[in-house]
Amino acid sequence: MKQLKVDVAVIGAGTSGLGARRAAAKHTDSVVMIEGGPHGTTCARVGCMPSKLLIAAAEAAHTMDIAPEFGVHPEGRRIDGKQVMDRVRRERDRFAGFVVSDVEELPEEQKITGYARFLDDHRLQVDDHTIVEASTIVIATGSSPAYPPAWKDLGDRLLINDDVFSWTDLPDSAAVFGPGVIGMELGQALHRLGVKTKIFGRGGRVGPLTDPDLIDYTIKTFQSELYLNPDAHVHGMHREGDKVVIRYNDLDGSERTESFDYVLAATGRKPNLANLGLENTSLELDEHGIPGFDPFTMQAGDSNIFIAGDVTNDRPLLHEAADEGRIAGDNAGRYPDIRAGLRRAPLSVVFSDPQIAMAGRTLTSLPKGCFATGRVSFENQGRSRVILKNKGLLHVYAEHGTGTFMGAEMFGPAAEHIGHLLAWAYQQRLTIDQMLDMPFYHPVIEEGLRTALRDVRSKLHLGPVPVPMCMDCGPGA
Repeated sequence: MKQLKVDVAVIGAGTSGLGARRAAAKHTDSVVMIEGGPHGTTCARVGCMPSKLLIAAAEAAHTMDIAPEFGVHPEGRRIDGKQVMDRVRRERDRFAGFVVSDVEELPEEQKITGYARFLDDHRLQVDDHTIVEASTIVIATGSSPAYPPAWKDLGDRLLINDDVFSWTDLPDSAAVFGPGVIGMELGQALHRLGVKTKIFGRGGRVGPLTDPDLIDYTIKTFQSELYLNPDAHVHGMHREGDKVVIRYNDLDGSERTESFDYVLAATGRKPNLANLGLENTSLELDEHGIPGFDPFTMQAGDSNIFIAGDVTNDRPLLHEAADEGRIAGDNAGRYPDIRAGLRRAPLSVVFSDPQIAMAGRTLTSLPKGCFATGRVSFENQGRSRVILKNKGLLHVYAEHGTGTFMGAEMFGPAAEHIGHLLAWAYQQRLTIDQMLDMPFYHPVIEEGLRTALRDVRSKLHLGPVPVPMCMDCGPGA
């Protein structure tokens, strides 16, 4: 068994792991990165980039579908599934290749191939060939799709998002379970590319939205285009030949039995912690086996171990994984001189059509009685109607007493861009008045944001009179 002693060991070569290695290397040359799976981040290989390639093809098809509403009538519309998937795979490989090349350029002594397992707080065993002793360790092992174990009986008819991007052609039909980010993005894209698609959920939620009015509006909008049952009652699912037969209650309550080529499991992800041997460490684990950690230092307890990225089960987004990796690696490299790092304003986007965006605090995270809600519908918003993208709602939340912008939830056109503006405003702690002082061009979709800001401004209790039951509002109370 090979013995290796280093200052910092990083487990995982994804977005957070690569960021942690770079940050740690600023403090010491004695850094090693351990990776057992394929190189290339989840985002580049099976996540944000290939999904956007599929969505781009779907948007091109949808543009042709609605073109007659402008008086434009494209002739000979045809979707070539093989050509669609060929571009998805080629571009996916290109994006992933950039990450792989970064890893390949590392000195050989700084990378180990294999799966690591803790022997104690400072020692890792990699497969059956190496024991690494490290002063500090960063866990950046990512996450994996999660679904009920019984679904494994479906064999190769059961897919996770990773599998979709290996297709060489589009199937005839697919049942998508889980109307979250992955389920809605892929489900709508497949539908628009001519795949018979039905989306099943539980609990009545869609995407990351928490505002009931937006949830209801979003569900109705999607249902006007495709089959979405956000609280489905599925009585049984089994394989017959190359088909999956599903028995379920339809939207009207009647029982139906239908067969699909594939079942796509988009029912969430779980942290990759099961085989790390964390029970051999001094770390305190929660009921899900995740170590407690400080989100500003990424330190697990007061130990020499740090954790970053999707494995934290906190904010499973690429930009958050990059920030967490940088913070964890910096502190691992400078240990025991631990320093808080920058955590940016919460921002998430779903690339459905219309898009979903969340910036700052969500409705359910806000203290009751301390805020007002500004609303705008995009159905009659000028630019949105011009380009036939006039479906959507935006709710902005602001604090009574100070007028500080607190957060927003949006389902509508250009949400990816408006979400960024709102996240910047939240991070700068701007007031509604300061946001309204900013320029708004005409005619643009962002004018809808101004309408929502004006609406919330008219509802705010500003001035010296305290708001009843608002003791937890903060400096504006």
